[in-house]
Amino acid sequence: MKKAFIQLHIAIFLAGFTAVFGRLINLNEAILVWYRLLITVVVLSVFMYYKKELKIPSKKSLFKMVGVGAIITFHWVTFYGSVKYGNISIALVCLSSAGFFSAILEPLIFKQKFIIAEMLLGLLTVIGIYIIFDFHPQYKLGIVYGLLCALGSALFPIFNKQLINQHSARTLTLFELLGGLIILSFIVPIYLKYAPTNVNDISISINYLPTLFDFLWLLILSIVCTIICFDLQLQALRKISAFTSNLMYNLEPVYGIVLAFIFFNEGQQLNSAFYLGTLLIISAIVIQIIRVYKQEKVVN
Repeated sequence: MKKAFIQLHIAIFLAGFTAVFGRLINLNEAILVWYRLLITVVVLSVFMYYKKELKIPSKKSLFKMVGVGAIITFHWVTFYGSVKYGNISIALVCLSSAGFFSAILEPLIFKQKFIIAEMLLGLLTVIGIYIIFDFHPQYKLGIVYGLLCALGSALFPIFNKQLINQHSARTLTLFELLGGLIILSFIVPIYLKYAPTNVNDISISINYLPTLFDFLWLLILSIVCTIICFDLQLQALRKISAFTSNLMYNLEPVYGIVLAFIFFNEGQQLNSAFYLGTLLIISAIVIQIIRVYKQEKVVN
């Protein structure tokens, strides 16, 4: 059990670096994600072929996986857009609002009753984001991208529920990301045509080919922060419940923001309103964790 907790904690720590690499890589968010998808799909498919795990799903399942892959791609593009047009801290704080979208969308999709407590906690999160938005207008585009990213983050597990018990996690990952890669390949030319080229009077150039350092960061992002991170989490889940895993993953934004402060000195770019808004969001997350933990104890 101790080994499983260490594996999961390492996976969460590695996930915290994804935003850092988004800042380091000098590519437009859509092109960055395209390369990340390409490298991940190639490496994972070779690995699964070598391990004799490569199996083609049915057409029906494949169609669903492509749909989920589109959501993942949307989530990643908007996340890196938030990093580039705002900053890492803004992107990660906005990502925390995924719970608010889940509280609204899941009951609508599955035709369930709305849970008032979750709606109120979601509202607390929205207030926190509004405070940050109101006092940091220079990051408004980054915040908009961040909220869209949170929407994608909330939709992904909802639509993945139907597939998770029918296929291995690696098969899901491979074909979902492959579907995302194919879709993004068609969308990139259109996206780049309308992508922001000037934010806060700073001109943004669009590079299509990664530099040597960009490619190095992309390799680390794809192999270490995607494939290895995924494998560590998978191994840990053999002995740790999904609830405990989700609980611990709330540390990801904390790690990411700390890393942003260390590597990019983002603390000097933010005023007290950011910390007030962040405090409200973290409070909502902590209260929700306590609620779910108490419910788990009652059930068990």
